[in-house]
Amino acid sequence: MPSLEGSRIYLAGHAGLVGAALHRRLSKIRGLQLTVAPRRELDLTQYAAVEKFIRARKPDIVVNAAGLVGGIGINAALPAEFIYQNLMIQAHLVHAAWKNGVRGLLNFGSGCMYPVACPQPMKPDVLLTGKLEPTSRSYAIAKLAGMEMCVAYNRQYGTRYINAIPANVYGPGDRFETDRAHVISALIRKFHDARKKSAREVVLWGTGKARRQFIFVDDLAEACLILLEKYEGNDPVNIGSDQVCAVAKLAVLAAKVVGFRGRIAWDTSKPDGPKEKTLDSQVILDLGWRPRTDLQTGLKQTYRWYLSKTQP
Repeated sequence: MPSLEGSRIYLAGHAGLVGAALHRRLSKIRGLQLTVAPRRELDLTQYAAVEKFIRARKPDIVVNAAGLVGGIGINAALPAEFIYQNLMIQAHLVHAAWKNGVRGLLNFGSGCMYPVACPQPMKPDVLLTGKLEPTSRSYAIAKLAGMEMCVAYNRQYGTRYINAIPANVYGPGDRFETDRAHVISALIRKFHDARKKSAREVVLWGTGKARRQFIFVDDLAEACLILLEKYEGNDPVNIGSDQVCAVAKLAVLAAKVVGFRGRIAWDTSKPDGPKEKTLDSQVILDLGWRPRTDLQTGLKQTYRWYLSKTQP
């Protein structure tokens, strides 16, 4: 695919963490016509509305950054909502795009799509080869279905629908609500609240030994544009970074950024999730992409954004 300049792109989920970063980046491309639609105007779980919208807007590319996301707790508590909403959104966008002749599409998977027990760093060829993490299984199955749908349409119809699997994404625009937060935003929120209350201790889930890989959201957005311009394969593409650390170390870094000086304790009765989740990102690296934001810088930018949105 040539340069994105002059393309018509429909960005679904433009108000979310990844969608907002893509919106910032796409808005800077000369001649690109970017279309978005707030949820109140377009319900992506309703196929007729999605098909009508895409037929009317005639995008060259659809980017699906929409979906229901959350941490371990809410995934375990609301599995039906996670599988239903994500299945519907992906199915409707992919099918409506194909039906209306959309030549390109970018869909997002998740690291939880990988089996619990698989070699690290994880490569796409181990997808669908083992059991999934129980706490996020419904979400993972929905994401696997979206991935397979793109692969199937490419094979049968010759489309160019790309699956990107990012590492743990964080940055400005993240969700900080207790039930929706992922690991970094949850840590920032907990330490911020504890500092305001002059608390002496913060208790975190698990043992802190689980290792995770993180990617700053604007670095992810840059990788996505490279995929849209350069990638011609049908396999999912991992987008990770060298920012890999144990959750306990991450907690110390986050506490320092926030300014919390109390004790960090661990509730080992709560789940850690998989012991390690790191992605092999050689494909996107070979296309010339490199992450620019180190973890310390990314944490500071994320906390500054959170402060800008938080009542004093």
